[in-house]
Amino acid sequence: MWQSIIAERALLHISSSAFENEGVIPRKYTCDGAGINPPVKIEHVPEGTKSFVVLMDDPDAPGKVFDHWVVWNILPNQQIKENSTPGSIGKNSLGKNEYIGPCPPSGEHRYFIKVYALDTLLDLDDTADKNRVETALEQHILAYGELVGVYQKETKKH
Repeated sequence: MWQSIIAERALLHISSSAFENEGVIPRKYTCDGAGINPPVKIEHVPEGTKSFVVLMDDPDAPGKVFDHWVVWNILPNQQIKENSTPGSIGKNSLGKNEYIGPCPPSGEHRYFIKVYALDTLLDLDDTADKNRVETALEQHILAYGELVGVYQKETKKH
């Protein structure tokens, strides 16, 4: 269902000064480093955009998709800076209202930073998780874009 909704919308261009699309996420933004969010740049924003939603998840996590970052009501004139809380932040897969840096238990994982341009602000509180945010944004998507990074946890030297 999501694919058909997104396919009919304009595409946002999502990038980061920290890593290329499908490139390695620098240590600084992971559990091996400071664990802070990377900067995210959003371009080709359609007219009428009132807010952005950013969802970062790991589909390669064992068992189920792991949600690292759930943020909504990011104003369109606002850049997402490194180590920031750009809007309202919801619950990640650990039930915490914060960014969790990539920390795969084994092997290399993919991390999707999904950005939605919406025609409204979302009326949600800080108990919202990714599922509630996705339900709320469904009828309001003007454009969509994503940035994918990869990360493999550092091995300890003996």
